[in-house]
Amino acid sequence: MEIKKLREAIKAILFVSGDPVSIDRVADALELDRPTAAKILQNLADEYDGEESGVLIVRMEDQYQMCSNPKYAKPIHKVMDMRRNTPLSPAGLEVLAIVAYNQPVTKAFIEQIRGVDCSGVIGSLSAKGLIEERGRLELPGRPLLYGTTANFLRCLSISSLSELPPIPEKQAEEEKADA
Repeated sequence: MEIKKLREAIKAILFVSGDPVSIDRVADALELDRPTAAKILQNLADEYDGEESGVLIVRMEDQYQMCSNPKYAKPIHKVMDMRRNTPLSPAGLEVLAIVAYNQPVTKAFIEQIRGVDCSGVIGSLSAKGLIEERGRLELPGRPLLYGTTANFLRCLSISSLSELPPIPEKQAEEEKADA
């Protein structure tokens, strides 16, 4: 298949999916090798990023997703009659930071750091699609493990967790170790 048709096929896949699609799934579907699929996806993402397009193709680790351009959120909300999501509470932000920097984590770990019950906050973050269950820990009671989602990356406009800013205490420790 020629490159132009491959690009259009990838656009169609991303549009129809609605969810992030891995490079491997695109490569398999179009019978391409992974590096070629990755290159075409990244070229499409760069192309859409450079335009005043209503849609963007965003990268989240090894996945890509087509989504609306945040510049046009206001008219989209009007047309879709969507209510604005309520902002995260300070407790929600704390729990999200704990999960993002330490994942996978248990509820008990989060509660140990915060010193209070976090059941409601974890439920709220799960409902918003920012964290998800990542299995169970091999300990008595088999507690659930939590980690961040692709939606978390998209909401922060980052492609991987490595783009999170360093924790100030850890950064100071690393600087002392380097000296």
